[in-house]
Amino acid sequence: MIDAPAIISKTSAPDNHPWETLDARDLPPPQPLQNTLERLADLDTGTVLVQLNDRAPQHLYPKLTDRGYEYETLEMDGIVATVIWRG
Repeated sequence: MIDAPAIISKTSAPDNHPWETLDARDLPPPQPLQNTLERLADLDTGTVLVQLNDRAPQHLYPKLTDRGYEYETLEMDGIVATVIWRG
């Protein structure tokens, strides 16, 4: 089981905000990118999203920047977690 609050606490993301996870590890490209952007569009402004993947989502980063999000990616135990929040 993934401990999203522990992951969030290792980043600069606000750790007192609500959070959601999106497990994209088994999704083929481009679904992780599409699903993440769709989920972000549906989230309340203060909610932090933790995207779980098997690799760093390189194509997602410029899209997040363009939309005004901040993010940090951590690699641990074979999982890549990208924490995304509004700046």
